Amino acid sequence: MHKDYKADVANINKIPIVSQLLDIVCLNTGMGFAAIARVTEDKWITCASKDEISFGLKPGDELEVETTLCEQVRREKEPIYIDNVATSETYAKHPIPAMFGICSYISVPIYKKDRSFFGTLCVIDKKAAKVDNEATRGMFKLYAELISFHLEAIEEKQKALAELNEEQHIAELREQFIAILGHDLKNPIATTRMSAEILMKFSKEDLVKRNAALIKSTSIRMENLIDNLLDFASGRLGEGIKLNKKQGVEELEKILEQVVNEIKIISPNQKFSSNIQIKNPVNCDPNRIAQLCSNLLGNAVTHGSLDNPIELEAVCVNGEFKLDITNKGMKIPEKVREKLFEPFYRIEGEEPKKGLGLGLYIASEIALAHNGNINVSSTDKETIFSFTMPALH
Repeated sequence: MHKDYKADVANINKIPIVSQLLDIVCLNTGMGFAAIARVTEDKWITCASKDEISFGLKPGDELEVETTLCEQVRREKEPIYIDNVATSETYAKHPIPAMFGICSYISVPIYKKDRSFFGTLCVIDKKAAKVDNEATRGMFKLYAELISFHLEAIEEKQKALAELNEEQHIAELREQFIAILGHDLKNPIATTRMSAEILMKFSKEDLVKRNAALIKSTSIRMENLIDNLLDFASGRLGEGIKLNKKQGVEELEKILEQVVNEIKIISPNQKFSSNIQIKNPVNCDPNRIAQLCSNLLGNAVTHGSLDNPIELEAVCVNGEFKLDITNKGMKIPEKVREKLFEPFYRIEGEEPKKGLGLGLYIASEIALAHNGNINVSSTDKETIFSFTMPALH
């Protein structure tokens, strides 16, 4: 059997009421064989059946379509109701009923929602039955529509699942591509940054030093973007933010100062004020905290004011590490604050700015990995992003 027809047979049998419906059909008509058939120009295939007269057809069995009256139903788009073949003016001498020993017969078309012909609901018996009446016609029309409704629902669900699986597969490939691309880009960018630092250190020409500083700042920005991309792809692939925790003070202070210096290189026109006073040990991943800090500072540069410094304060008191970053930019509306930490989120109507819209999302994921959180308060005077986490956990 062609795979499409196998699917049709399977889908009919997924309809939960099929068995009961065929039982009711036989009970109400007094006839012994009922079936739902898939009918095409060249195929008649049993999808589901109830057989109390040993007619011998079960799901998947086929008949030559020319030997069935269902072909006439498909072609003429009209149902057939026969009480008694022997007394029927139309079918008394018809070869098909005689071929199968049929005395009473019903065949009703089943149409899909798009009005394409699917098949028939057919009932037969070797004895006469009173079926050619208004009540039976109405009942069978309703049954055919009920089968069509359930069949359409099953096929739509299957189509939706197939589309969802395809989208998930494409998304996984896209994220794997991002991860591979980001990883492969890191080495050449690191080499570029190192070369720029060498030029800045050893060159005596101001023009070379200025351009080397520009190359270094650009490479730093690219490294940050790639780190965010890699973390986003890693999170989407189920790996999450990985931590390499260390307990200490000096390394965390040093790396936060380095972040501030790097942001100063990237944003030479922006003023900064920092107060890093970590007096007690903090159990954390210093590099991840640095990434979080860099992302929050980068956001402050983008949305802050050049007329006022961006303030950074990092302290550890009362068993809690706290990092506050303050800018004097415009107030963030409440409805925007609710979505700030969503990936790729941008304020509606805002002009495109540097970055991918991942910085705050990655920062929030790093905070979560440290059992911490980031809170935002914003007024007409200032906006504060505050990261807090347990110092020892």
